[in-house]
Amino acid sequence: MNKQLETPVVDDDRPSSQQQRLRLKQRLAAAFRLFARYGYDEGVAGHITARDPDKPDHFWVNPFGMYFGHIKVSDLILVDGDGNVVEGRAPVNRAAFAIHSQIHAARPDVISAAHSHSMYGRTFSTLGKRLDPLTQDACAFYEDHGLFDDYTGVVLQTSEGRRIGQALGKNKAVILRNHGLLTVGKTVEAAAFWFITMDRCCQTQLLAEGAGTPVCIEPDEARKTHGQVGGERVGWLGFQPLYAMITAQEPDLLE
Repeated sequence: MNKQLETPVVDDDRPSSQQQRLRLKQRLAAAFRLFARYGYDEGVAGHITARDPDKPDHFWVNPFGMYFGHIKVSDLILVDGDGNVVEGRAPVNRAAFAIHSQIHAARPDVISAAHSHSMYGRTFSTLGKRLDPLTQDACAFYEDHGLFDDYTGVVLQTSEGRRIGQALGKNKAVILRNHGLLTVGKTVEAAAFWFITMDRCCQTQLLAEGAGTPVCIEPDEARKTHGQVGGERVGWLGFQPLYAMITAQEPDLLE
């Protein structure tokens, strides 16, 4: 693959901080609408965050208790490094702060992180193992996702968030045993797309293992394919048709 495709992109020409922030929040609101569309909502569980362009220790996140499918740009809240809501009219999910604050602190390269209790992600997480390279899509995560092989209840302490960050390491995703999936990206678009496709990879492997004994792609081929389909640019590109679709069908999310 062209090396140029391995670099994260911003499709504006040196936008101002205000423009960057608006763009970031538009993609974040769209990601929540897509998560609702795909059934990744489960009561008050789940969160996607985006690091503020001017304040690297602050992140934008969904208001606690608001349905993903109703979230607009104007509903997003800004949380500081101590868990205080500094912009917005709603509280922050305590688990969201405990997890995401530590992910953002440990990974300065990460702009966005996504986590929810999706059906196939949380089902696969009960197996306590990583994804196998069964398909081309799954190769995007080959040697590029971790396993948090523990469960101690709802994550409410930042110390537990730090442990999740350690399990994530330098990867784009981590499977949280008995819990679900978490993905990250250098853009909101990549983090959201990786979550969507990882959940589908979990579904594929569950179906394949239920039907018989799946055949894995050979390590060398899986590694090569990862280089073709697992780059940051690929994740960003994968989100574009989804963004076009959701903003056309639900334009109120941009308000």
